[in-house]
Amino acid sequence: MAVTEVGVYRGPHYYSHTPMVRIQLDLGRMEEFPTNRIPGFTEALLEALPGVGRHACSLKVRGGFEKRLREGTWLGHVAEHIALELQTLAGSRAVRGKTRSVKNRPGVYNVMFAYNEERVGLAAGRIALELVNSLLPPELEGISGLDRIHDFDGAFDLEGRLDTLKRLVRRTALGPTTRSLVEEAERRGIPVMRLDEKSLIQLGQGRFQQRIRASITGRTAQVATDIASDKNLTKRLLDESGIPVPRGVVVRNVEDAVRAARRLRFPLVTKPLDGNHGRGVTIGIESEEQLRFGFAEAQAQAKGRDVIVEQFFAGNDHRILVVDGKMIAVAERIPAQVTGDGVSTIRQLVAEVNRDPRRGDGHENVMTRIRIDALVEEYIGRSGMTPDSIPEAEQVVQLRATANLSTGGTAVDRTNEIHPDNAEIARRAALVVGLDVAGVDFVCPDISRSVRETGGGVIEVNAAPGLRMHIDPSEGAPRDVAKPIIEMLFPRGSRSRVPIIAITGTNGKSTVGRMVKHIIRYTGCTVGLTSTTGVYINDILTHEGDATGPRSARMILRDPTVEVAVLETARGGLLREGLAFSQADIGIATNVTADHLGLKGIATVEDLASVKQVVVESVRRSGHSILNADDPLTVRMARRAGGRIIWFSLCGGAELPPLVREHVDEGGMAVVREPGPDGGTIVVYEDSRREVVMKAGDIPATLHGMAEFNVANALAAIAAAYAHGVPILTIRSAMTNFRSTFEQNPGRLNVHDAHGFRVIVDYAHNAAGLNALGKVVRGLSDRYKRTIGSVSMAGDRRDEDLMEMGRIAAGIFDVLIFREDPSTRGRPRGEVMHYLQQGALEAGRSPDHIHLIAGEAASTAAALAMGRPGDLIVVTPTDVHAAWRQVNDFTPVAVRAATRAPLVPAE
Repeated sequence: MAVTEVGVYRGPHYYSHTPMVRIQLDLGRMEEFPTNRIPGFTEALLEALPGVGRHACSLKVRGGFEKRLREGTWLGHVAEHIALELQTLAGSRAVRGKTRSVKNRPGVYNVMFAYNEERVGLAAGRIALELVNSLLPPELEGISGLDRIHDFDGAFDLEGRLDTLKRLVRRTALGPTTRSLVEEAERRGIPVMRLDEKSLIQLGQGRFQQRIRASITGRTAQVATDIASDKNLTKRLLDESGIPVPRGVVVRNVEDAVRAARRLRFPLVTKPLDGNHGRGVTIGIESEEQLRFGFAEAQAQAKGRDVIVEQFFAGNDHRILVVDGKMIAVAERIPAQVTGDGVSTIRQLVAEVNRDPRRGDGHENVMTRIRIDALVEEYIGRSGMTPDSIPEAEQVVQLRATANLSTGGTAVDRTNEIHPDNAEIARRAALVVGLDVAGVDFVCPDISRSVRETGGGVIEVNAAPGLRMHIDPSEGAPRDVAKPIIEMLFPRGSRSRVPIIAITGTNGKSTVGRMVKHIIRYTGCTVGLTSTTGVYINDILTHEGDATGPRSARMILRDPTVEVAVLETARGGLLREGLAFSQADIGIATNVTADHLGLKGIATVEDLASVKQVVVESVRRSGHSILNADDPLTVRMARRAGGRIIWFSLCGGAELPPLVREHVDEGGMAVVREPGPDGGTIVVYEDSRREVVMKAGDIPATLHGMAEFNVANALAAIAAAYAHGVPILTIRSAMTNFRSTFEQNPGRLNVHDAHGFRVIVDYAHNAAGLNALGKVVRGLSDRYKRTIGSVSMAGDRRDEDLMEMGRIAAGIFDVLIFREDPSTRGRPRGEVMHYLQQGALEAGRSPDHIHLIAGEAASTAAALAMGRPGDLIVVTPTDVHAAWRQVNDFTPVAVRAATRAPLVPAE
């Protein structure tokens, strides 16, 4: 077996709408050994991982996978289920998976399984393959290949691997607070994007986004967090506002602490001036010896050297959560404690308590494991005990003075018991500090009675309060505290998503995208666009290069100024990691023709159509799918497309396709070109109404209607703008000003006339694109003495695709220049030009009219050097920006230099 590819789908993709890890596995000779032919394999697997046999699998019944194992299934399928089980055992439950054979590659499978944390999923996949290898009998280990592929040393420790996976989950999984907020956002349909491996999360998209890090929000003022982190300043501000707080002083050495204690009188509390989560806090100090210990603990946790010595409020410790100036929840926090059995030591009792599955390290679980440290030893030492003391049966031993959950404490919900005075004091404390989300630490004998009567008050106000004590208290009702925080960030009726217009297809994507952007700009919105030439915010290029994949789409969706996202969505990104979004408002499929076939398991145009179909499948129910009625493969997408269908077609009037006619008659939407002068008339149908948009020839980019491919692109763009709600008058005005200039539509039918001959620069990179360009060139040919074409194709295309490109070029141009880019994409140098030349020769073109030139710049220079008055030169570059600069910079000096560049005639 060999792992040939590993990838991660982060959004809807070819195989599923669930994010998945994909491992492409070549079973090799192991294809001959399904599980029922491997002695002892099933039994060993079920012994190692009993839970995996209980998976429903495709049989959709508990234990279905065990049945599949015993009947015989292949090892890729086994690895899928192991990876899911390992993640679940590690604390990151994942249940969905698929294993599919790769077309035309016997024994090769795509093993796919869901994940919650990407690194955890990848690690689980690796461990799954190692486990499979370890369970093979000796006679098969040598042919499995996994020991070589994975540097597997033959010694497999499942428990050790699982512990490693658990640690990885702890490092990468969202904690309870962040997870609760993310889940609430997802319930409300708010998009979620994780921005780092910790807890920085973007909720929403574009200009509607909000950010959180745990319970710190983008609305949390820095000055408020600074105030909250300065405990002495907080206390002074609260005191000046009439809020009851303990008296205290700030000291920097232990002698000052002792002098302060004499003025304040015991019992006292010591804590770091800038501390949090109860670290370094010692309460109930009754002696100078305890004070010295408490001072040392506080100063050890302080970022500076400052320690607060303050009065001790007697009573129970409560955490009151205040959100947006409203009291939301109350929890009484109980310090870590154990109950004796008359036999076990305190250390043993702690170990037993820590076995509770609800307890974890740090903040990963709803409760934290208890650690015996110096503070615990000091506190129980006040009662004459040590960790090795044996408490009597039923004796409750409190281990800490502080009640923080992060040190092993528990929580009891008291939300319905709080006295209104106490709730108001906590609310005002949060407002005084200025926090939008605040955890108010409140000590009093009885939370149901006013502290004005019983004594007590606010001891701290905390930024970034943990929510787990409210979400899942040890006792009492859980509180949905995430809901008010999300409602504060996204009030009911507010928007969290920017409209997403996603465009796919073989040809026309870039032009349609730029047309759509151009129209929507007329509405005053800020538009983000991804395209083959880069990422644009309005008309500003923010990132140059091919930007048709999910990474570029995320740039747009993260940009805080974007109001509408127009995303060109190419095959490559879809196959590599899926979509960058879960739902689109408008999906457009322009066409599907043979291109990129033979790559990534896509062997036929039907396969290619299935990949591109993902875009329209992702359209939300209230959205629109815009499909080309003139293309059979996009027509087939209608069965799976989301939202309302809008057809577009170049065949209007009496030639209207039957499916469009039926659709329109039933009140459906369509945008079609009806025949007539100036390229015909573009009309919109909706609810059985017909409305004229404009003459096709009035769109400059159509060259008076002659560039029919741009008429089709305009139909798709107009349909998208209309579906987006742009008025027809605005659409007409915008399209009247859309030209095929390099500035508006780089690399798409750009015309340059400054050198005494005409140059057209167009990114015609496949057969369909070159055919469409050829129609324009043939329509103009009677105006020019000669047509000269510089043509190429990427080396990762099939031999027959290269030859077809050569044949098409031979039927368009009088003089042919076939080039080869420096990156031949795996082919030997010269092979691309050879196949292009062979296709042209087969089409009957004379070798005297064919030139082979390696390098895009050199071939463009040679074409320009050939140019004479009355010629038409067509350049089809990969790097359209460089080619356009080269055309613009061309001078007579450059002509002479280029003329000396060797042209290699075809043999």
